[in-house]
Amino acid sequence: MVATSSTMLPIGTTAPNFHLPDVRNNQITSIAESTGEEALLIAFVCNHCPYVLLLLESLTANCHRWIKCGVKVLFISSNDSVEYPADSPQKMRELAVKHRLQFPYLFDDDQSVAKSYRAACTPDFFLFDKQYRLFYRGQYDEARPGNEVSPNGRDLTLAVELLLAGKPSPKEQKPSIGCNVKWKRGNEPEYFQSPG
Repeated sequence: MVATSSTMLPIGTTAPNFHLPDVRNNQITSIAESTGEEALLIAFVCNHCPYVLLLLESLTANCHRWIKCGVKVLFISSNDSVEYPADSPQKMRELAVKHRLQFPYLFDDDQSVAKSYRAACTPDFFLFDKQYRLFYRGQYDEARPGNEVSPNGRDLTLAVELLLAGKPSPKEQKPSIGCNVKWKRGNEPEYFQSPG
């Protein structure tokens, strides 16, 4: 398990659109179809990463709360599901059912969406305003496997609250840290730093 940090996409970047299948129902989802939401939260996650699993229960609960406040939430898995079968669409669907996800869990099979967002790790968070401009990218909180800090989502929660209140984005934004996105052989992006 080698820790990888997020690339910290520039604040103000416009969210790239995409069309990806939701493993819960096989429906194609696009951020351009969103209407009326106050914010858009995209989280690159996966099924087996210990960093994701540590915070998944807390994150899911927060996401369900944020949805009620007008935040559109999308989980995306971009891992190579051939080399990492725990991240297959079937396993993703099982996780969605187990955690009763009330929002899409999308499969980025060709990894093009991860590349367009310069996603580097799981989890990697991107919070956009209603014009799809990047407001926050960084960690969920300080919890990491083995550091005995309980996940609460303090950093991301603050960002969501500031955005919904019409206030400026947090001045301090710490990179998210997790396992690297599991790129398909030969498909690694130019910004990818090989772990270990």
